[in-house]
Parts: sequence; C-alpha cells; structure tokens
Amino acid sequence: MAKKKKEIVDLSIDELKAKAADLDREIFDMRNELALNRKIEKPHLIKSKKKEKARILTIMTQKQRVVA
Repeated sequence: MAKKKKEIVDLSIDELKAKAADLDREIFDMRNELALNRKIEKPHLIKSKKKEKARILTIMTQKQRVVA
C-alpha cells in the first residue's frame, strides 16, 4: 500500500483527475457486468478500485489545498 501511495503522490493534479475518471469507468463497467450477468469473474476488484479512487481523491484534495 505504501508503494501505491507514493506512486500516486508523485502525479500531478491533471493526471490524478484522469486516473480517477478511468477508475470511474472501470467501476461502472464492472457493476454493469454484475447487473447484467449476475456474475463477475473477480468481484473483489470492485472494492479495491473504489479504495484506490478514494486514495486518489484524498491526495487530490490535499494538493489543491496546498495550492490554494
């Protein structure tokens, strides 16, 4: 986890926004697949992607407060 956080902190705000948008899309697609098929190969990935998105949003907020 610490390595992931360090990688995320090094990104710029624009890169963080893009990564958050990508994760949004992935989560949306996984939920759609789950709703349509009632089955998904790796359901644990939804939770981990949501946590990763939360990390990104937290770091983005911290960076924006420093800039402002």
